[in-house]
Amino acid sequence: MTERADRTIQHPAVVVVYLLRDGADGPEVLLGEKRRGLGTGRLVGPGGKREPGEAAVDTAVREVAEEVGLRLDPADLEARGTLDYRFPFRPSWSQVSDVFVCRRWQGSPTGSDELEPRWIPVDAVPYGAMWDDAKYWLPGVLDGGRVRARFTFAEDNATVAGFTGSDG
Repeated sequence: MTERADRTIQHPAVVVVYLLRDGADGPEVLLGEKRRGLGTGRLVGPGGKREPGEAAVDTAVREVAEEVGLRLDPADLEARGTLDYRFPFRPSWSQVSDVFVCRRWQGSPTGSDELEPRWIPVDAVPYGAMWDDAKYWLPGVLDGGRVRARFTFAEDNATVAGFTGSDG
């Protein structure tokens, strides 16, 4: 599914990982404030660009280690879907993202020059502090669902102008 999309869509391939744990008051997700680059200041899951020839799971393992200092086993990553982001007014931002959830890792999250991570209760995720698209699909993914969607952003490059797709 993703490999076919990578060949037919010429947008950069990226990954995002949502680490989940059982907190004292219920499930929590690890999000981080983006410190630099695309999305600076927004809350995001760890992730980033795939290197040429790199499998999505390998990118996920590498990016989580680089951004929040956790070690993942590729076998613990749960593929949850694909997001196709289109920025007609800033085409260089367009990308296709594989989405993963992970419930097992080694280490404790630490900040990096990319992200300042923190655990947030799943029922209190501040979607207003994230990219606008997250409110449409992330609650379902955090609840065990899947997503396959395309989001087109408006001229402000921040607001979703339209989307197609479904939980699957």
